[in-house]
Parts: sequence; C-alpha cells; structure tokens
Amino acid sequence: MKATLSEGAMDTPGGNDRRSPAKAVSTGRLSGNPVLYLMICGAGPAAHAQRMVTLAQADGWNVHCVATPSAAEYFLDVDVLAALTGHPVRTGYQRAGQPALPKADAVVVAPATYNTVNKWASGVADTYVLTQLAELTGLKVPIAVLPFVNTAMAGNRVFLRSVDELRRSGVTVLLGEGGFQPHPPREGDRVVDRYPWTATLNAVRARLTAKRALHVG
Repeated sequence: MKATLSEGAMDTPGGNDRRSPAKAVSTGRLSGNPVLYLMICGAGPAAHAQRMVTLAQADGWNVHCVATPSAAEYFLDVDVLAALTGHPVRTGYQRAGQPALPKADAVVVAPATYNTVNKWASGVADTYVLTQLAELTGLKVPIAVLPFVNTAMAGNRVFLRSVDELRRSGVTVLLGEGGFQPHPPREGDRVVDRYPWTATLNAVRARLTAKRALHVG
C-alpha cells in the first residue's frame, strides 16, 4: 500500500543557484523539449511527485521518472506517473525489450533522502538511481538536489560533508535559504505541502541555459 499524504498548497518558489537562489520561476518555455530525469527517493514528498512532473512539463521539459525501490514500493503510483509523462517509471536496469532512457539534459533529485545523499557522495552505487547519479555527475550533466531531511539529520557531520562533496563535484544542492529548510524530527508530514519543487526547476533551467550559451559562444 502506498503512503499517502494530505493534499495542500502547491510548492513555494525557490531559486536557481545553490547558494543564493532567486525567488521566481523563469518565464517562457524552454526550447527543444530537453530531457529531464526526475530521480525520486523514498520520502514524504515522493507521494506528490506528479506536482513536479506537471511543473516541469509546463516549463518545456520531457520528464522521465526514475525511482528508488523504496519510493516505488511505498510512495509512488507508478501508473499515474507513467500516464502523466508518457514514459514508464524506471526502478532498475534496462531489461530485454525495454526502451533505453534518452540522454539526460538535466537531472532533478527530489526528494533526496539522507541515505541517498550520503551514499552518492561516498561513491556507493548499489541502486539504479545511485549508479545513474554517479555517471551523470562524472559527465557534468546539470543536477539539482532537493533534500527532505529533519534538523537532526541535516546537522549530522556526515551529511554536511556529503553535501559539501556534492557541491564540490558541481551538483546544486538546494538546502537552506531558498531551498529546503529542514524540519524538526517527526514533523515531516506538517511541511511536506511546502516542499519547494520549483527551486529545482529554477536551478536546472539556469544551468542548462548557461551551458547552451557556452556552446553557442
């Protein structure tokens, strides 16, 4: 049975940089229907991943959802996401007869759990999501990460080192002002409706636009 959370207000705007995000979503659709991987981990906001899909599609992205096993088992309605995106939700490696994922123009990891952030930063690749992230980081694909952790986890030195390591690797981690503000332990359900999905779109849009400008120049 999937975990369910009460519907509430839509996401709040975030920003386009990991340290000083802007407050508004960029206007105008992206050209070329760029491919966005939405990497979904097993945390409360995952139950509302369709919000992110809808926002991204309105911005011009071709969204492909990739989920961790726990996200798929406990939080997601994969049929709803598949119908919304027009693509099956990937939870593992490609099987015979299964279409390959197209090349990603950008990646959003949301919600990103304590477990995934720490494993990713440490080089562990024991799930399909982590394997993809390891490769995409090395390829310098624009990646924005929106954690969902409580204040106790966010203050853990291991987690702080992991966030710093990902940022040093060129990953935009939206944690703190303009991104995700950690909540007190056992209060995640109270803040899930304020999860700032839009912050990730601002971030990857800005990085993709800069990358395109660099190639044109």
